[in-house]
Amino acid sequence: MSDVTDVDLDALFEHREPVRKSGLRKALPWLVAVGLVAAAIAGVIVIWGTNTGESTDTPLINKAADDRSPVPASIKLDPQARQVAKRFIETAVARKNLREAYALAGPQIRQGQTLKEWMTGNIAVIPYDVDSIDYAPMKIDFSYPKEVQLEIALLPTDKAQKQGVTSQLFILDMIKDKRGNWLVNAWVPRSSPPLPNGSSNNGGG
Repeated sequence: MSDVTDVDLDALFEHREPVRKSGLRKALPWLVAVGLVAAAIAGVIVIWGTNTGESTDTPLINKAADDRSPVPASIKLDPQARQVAKRFIETAVARKNLREAYALAGPQIRQGQTLKEWMTGNIAVIPYDVDSIDYAPMKIDFSYPKEVQLEIALLPTDKAQKQGVTSQLFILDMIKDKRGNWLVNAWVPRSSPPLPNGSSNNGGG
């Protein structure tokens, strides 16, 4: 495998006109996500529809809840947050330069691991073959002063697809620490492959 410096993720995260992808391929990750949400809603409808019993309990109140919890104002994505997200994929997700990746990981990702334990590669990060990525579009779910959530689609090259590499859609959460540094605190796939649990090397060296 080539060193991480050979992989230009800056280009992968940018929109590129010369290579035209089919509409279906561009929309595939988002269609998968919408399909999962639709399935979940359908399940709820089925469950509620089969419950024909009537409750005789006296309701505590007869007015709708008045939720006045303050919602942070959405702001433009901090360029440093975007850079941390990109570098996290190049290191932790790619299982390269794990020492650098440790400094980018938040408490939920580290799970109390020491640097020595982290360096084995047995980390709570779903890996992906970064060298096989053709395009990595990013969608901002929300951007607050101290918290960011992104959706990142990792789309492999045609050659990699023929070798069995599939597209994946991930949710990446970031938080800002007390020193003002962005840390990746979650890397969750839309699908549900099992998280690494330390039972194998998982690509660590």
